[in-house]
Amino acid sequence: MDGEVRINPYLSGNFAPVRTEDDFELEVVGEIPRELRGTLYRTGPNPQFEPRDPNYHWFTGDGMIHAFQVEDGRVSYKNRYVRTPKWELEREHGRSLFAGFNPMASDPLAMGKDGGVANTNILSHAGKLLALEEGHMPFEMEPGTLNSFGYAQAYKGRVTAHPKIDPKTGEMVWFGYGVGAAPLSAGMSYGVTDAAGQVVRRDDFQAPYSSMVHDFMVTENYVLFPIMPLTGSLERAMKGLPAYAWEPEKPVMVGVMRRDADVSTIRWFNAPASYVFHPMNAYEQDGAIVADVCRYDAAPLFPLADGSPGPRAGARLYRWTFDLSGATDAIREEAIDDLDCEFPRFDERLAGSAYRHGFYAADPTGSKTARLNAIAHIDLQSGRRQVHEFNGGDLTSEPVFTPRSAGAAEGDGWLTAVVWRAGENRSDFVVFEALDVAKGPIAVARLPRRVPFGFHGNWVAA
Repeated sequence: MDGEVRINPYLSGNFAPVRTEDDFELEVVGEIPRELRGTLYRTGPNPQFEPRDPNYHWFTGDGMIHAFQVEDGRVSYKNRYVRTPKWELEREHGRSLFAGFNPMASDPLAMGKDGGVANTNILSHAGKLLALEEGHMPFEMEPGTLNSFGYAQAYKGRVTAHPKIDPKTGEMVWFGYGVGAAPLSAGMSYGVTDAAGQVVRRDDFQAPYSSMVHDFMVTENYVLFPIMPLTGSLERAMKGLPAYAWEPEKPVMVGVMRRDADVSTIRWFNAPASYVFHPMNAYEQDGAIVADVCRYDAAPLFPLADGSPGPRAGARLYRWTFDLSGATDAIREEAIDDLDCEFPRFDERLAGSAYRHGFYAADPTGSKTARLNAIAHIDLQSGRRQVHEFNGGDLTSEPVFTPRSAGAAEGDGWLTAVVWRAGENRSDFVVFEALDVAKGPIAVARLPRRVPFGFHGNWVAA
């Protein structure tokens, strides 16, 4: 309609940025276990200025860290921007200069400058708190204060937002995509950071095609690189079409490599088109690799290559099986749950190994809009599922598992998450008994304002 004002959905509701940096002591309702001591760090996009690009995408906003510190049954909260070079340059000029996925719309002051946002994940490794996004090096933050230190230059290039920490060796295993001089290239890297925090490996290779490779899988002896048809194309972007788009005519290609082998040994498995933002876990079993993933029939949140809207899709928990014998390069796919899921987590003391318990944010309505208003636990041995559904339009972040103690049985511990209370337009920090999700939160710490929708976080024990 002529004169109609289009509201960008990623700048309204609980997607809208919160531009203050605050410190709060939170009111606790219920009882937080005394053994639960540490900090839940979460991050997400929070543009400090109105975006330049009228088609601003959620994935491109400035990173903001939200920290919930838990001690002796009390909860304190603070939030701080990740002060990347992009953030500092825009703060200096008092306006947005970078245009996210559409570099052609960037201000001339941004040309040739670093546009990293560090908005996707935050984790601790070798005593360092790292803010991550898949287009840049890890950005180091100070635990507690959330002061910004800067990029970890030892990585020498792009690093995934989803590295995996090997619980047996302490290594951090990672990859990068879009590596090389040309933007949106099919170049990739495989890397390892040792338990002391030293980068000990970075090897480059070429994927079958350029793809948004958000996450990957690691087992005790193997690494898996999923290349899926959410494709990148500089040629397309130069024509004013989407830089990233869903191209379902391309197959899924998953590269499998031994962690101690050269990248030239990667073996490529295939499956019909689908998309996975997040796997739950992967492990080796009887001459095969098993990977449990939240699988979409089509990539959500992105258009088709001609710029038209992509299909709506919800993800379901699937099991992918890779036959290592050489008999077939086809990935066997099996649905293992029928509830729409995202942000799958598990007891990461079993990362890369066989496991039983998984947790995820869920949409019991099957709306295919990622309105995640529930937290679920699935027992992969019995098939039994528990769900706690939030009411009144409330929506949850990913549930992060914390064990009761270092020696506790698998799944014996707590889930922590951040829930947006739609009716009050503010957020809560919630705690669940991990194996009794259905009874609801055992404790709630109330914030006086919103925590905007974000992506990922991790628990760091005191």
